[in-house]
Amino acid sequence: MTWVTAVARLRDRRELGVLVTVATVRGHAPRRAGAKMVVGQFDTWGSIGGGNVEAVAVERARELITRTHAEPELMEFALNDKVTNRHGAQCCGGTVTVLLEPLPVRPAVAIFGVGHVGLELARILARQDLDLHLIDSRPEVLTRDRLAPLADAIARIHTHHTPLLPEQVLDQLPPGAHILIMTHDHAEDAALCDAALRADGLGTIGLIGSPAKWARFRKRLTTEGGHPREALGRIKTPIGLTDITGKEPAVIAVSVAADLLRTFELGARTTD
Repeated sequence: MTWVTAVARLRDRRELGVLVTVATVRGHAPRRAGAKMVVGQFDTWGSIGGGNVEAVAVERARELITRTHAEPELMEFALNDKVTNRHGAQCCGGTVTVLLEPLPVRPAVAIFGVGHVGLELARILARQDLDLHLIDSRPEVLTRDRLAPLADAIARIHTHHTPLLPEQVLDQLPPGAHILIMTHDHAEDAALCDAALRADGLGTIGLIGSPAKWARFRKRLTTEGGHPREALGRIKTPIGLTDITGKEPAVIAVSVAADLLRTFELGARTTD
């Protein structure tokens, strides 16, 4: 398996990893500059030459996998018999510098309701490296023509037409997915809030709407849904940055996207 395929596999599986590259070579070494391998939590793909260099690089890569906000780093190895190595001697006579680049798991965002605000938000988030799920009970809002502005997206787009129970999509989302509830129907919104509070492993939960709407939902979720009041704190409403008060769909979308991107930066890297 090539290193490109290995990176793609980790991304598809939503698993952390590290790309290890021979950055520079001076003198003789087992591999030339540019040789790569991919290190996952349990597996490796490719080789940077074996021996002590590779073993130490793999150990360090797996340490980085366990760290929050790990940064790329360089390691230098002298390949001569005067160096004490942890994993045997390499006497090629050269010096090798290895670059370790953490491969984070892409964030996942699910927008329930692709109306005016939802589509504007999708246009912004589509420019980010993430898994973007678009869910709606109305087939006409998920047509190819309407979603054409997302055709050149960096994000991986997943569309879900859910004519009956949009909340069932929650079980199909990746762990840690951030939920934004903004459907055209307050009954759908309420059902989604109830289901999201019952679901395990979600990220943040956001609900669009006014304080009056949330007051009605809060009463329904506690009296009919049986949710304790402290659990309702998982739902953020209103969504977006509070100091951006415009009500135009594009303005709301910018506010929500900015708040969400800030959440990504402040939060830890997600794992399965």
